[in-house]
Amino acid sequence: SMCNGNGGHHIMTPEETSKRRYGESQAVAKLLGITYDVWDIDDCTLVADLETRRKLIRYIREFNPDMIIAHRPNDYHADHRASGQLVQDASYILTVPHECPEVPAMRFMPVIVYSEDRFTNPPFRPDVVVDVDDEIDMKLKIADINVSQVYEWLPYTYGETVPEGKEERFAWLKGMDVTADTTDEEVMQAERGYAPRYAKIAARFRKELIEKYGEEKGSKVRFAEAYEICEYGKQLTQEQVKEYFPF
Repeated sequence: SMCNGNGGHHIMTPEETSKRRYGESQAVAKLLGITYDVWDIDDCTLVADLETRRKLIRYIREFNPDMIIAHRPNDYHADHRASGQLVQDASYILTVPHECPEVPAMRFMPVIVYSEDRFTNPPFRPDVVVDVDDEIDMKLKIADINVSQVYEWLPYTYGETVPEGKEERFAWLKGMDVTADTTDEEVMQAERGYAPRYAKIAARFRKELIEKYGEEKGSKVRFAEAYEICEYGKQLTQEQVKEYFPF
């Protein structure tokens, strides 16, 4: 996370919020068995300036990733837009030895992909669509851990009321039950819920799923993720797409 989350609450102080968000992030990391880093930059203050670009260049080089997943620079949130712009600005320079020479330059740029969104100027282009039916339960568990965001802050911003009780709260988070009998039209009409969020991606890009998996499987995928390959990173052949997204 490039920002510390301190702006994402309507009751807690910024200091309390960032501390709590960090704890939730680390709980997710423990569940997944990963490392989750959080930069100490306040919410709503991230800008694509030289200092932050160099911070990102150093960070990416030290990690040396095969792939970077980012926001598109036309996202609704200023921090999201800035993070997407920073990734673009860093992309080629990752390979320039004389910039940030204290960290060895990468020999080649990594693949950069954008997460799916519904912004229309310009519209999202699905270069890769993948079946995540087997991962949806884990995605819901991850969301459930982020209590301060999904049960407190976001409902406040949307004027929603969250049910009392852990089971009732989780059912509210999940939203409608998406089964093998649920039609794409029904999914697209769902107003809220984390399960419909991924079901809508499957419905929206049904054609691409069928092209990838064949008619029998592609027509049955309930939940999906989609990615657009950024033209500033490493470009992939169709065979390489299968290597990077082997599922």
